[in-house]
Amino acid sequence: TLQEVEMIFKYETISGTAEDKAKDFWIFSYLCNGLNIKDIARLKFKDIQKETITLVRAKTERTSKSNQKQIMIPITERTKEIIEKWKNEIQTPDIYVFPILEPKITPLRERELIQNFTKLINKYMKRIGVSLGIDKNLTTYVARHSFSTVLKRSGVSIEYISEALGHQNLKTTESYLDSFEESKKREYANLLTKFD
Repeated sequence: TLQEVEMIFKYETISGTAEDKAKDFWIFSYLCNGLNIKDIARLKFKDIQKETITLVRAKTERTSKSNQKQIMIPITERTKEIIEKWKNEIQTPDIYVFPILEPKITPLRERELIQNFTKLINKYMKRIGVSLGIDKNLTTYVARHSFSTVLKRSGVSIEYISEALGHQNLKTTESYLDSFEESKKREYANLLTKFD
């Protein structure tokens, strides 16, 4: 919920720690259209303009050029702060924004580094969730879902959410949102017999 996201934003961490990094990258994903960690890791300085981040999701880059969908993400004050805090020192156009990946690595090594970074975020976000009393496992996947769910519950059109997520069609977005809402429906159904 938006209230739980607010709790995460306000959660105090010690600057520069693994917990701090996990929280910042979870928030970065949430604010950047639910961008997954692979796309965050592959983000290059040339993808950042003054007010926007523009990229093609790694998931769709192998499709034909005509089917590739560019995602435009507005840069907020908070995303700017996170970029400034964690960016690479060298900032030429073809350098990765964040020091998660190294240049010229094998696809296998790239996968390992992304998985390790995702595990780090998930491990510390789980701890943050417990500290805050949030009864969800705060994974990077939940950051993506939270982006779309908060927008949907705020009355934003599914067409916009679909475009922001980089989905090729509305059916994907609808099933994506429905699958997440399913747990909410179950939660509400359980309230019907919560007699104590």
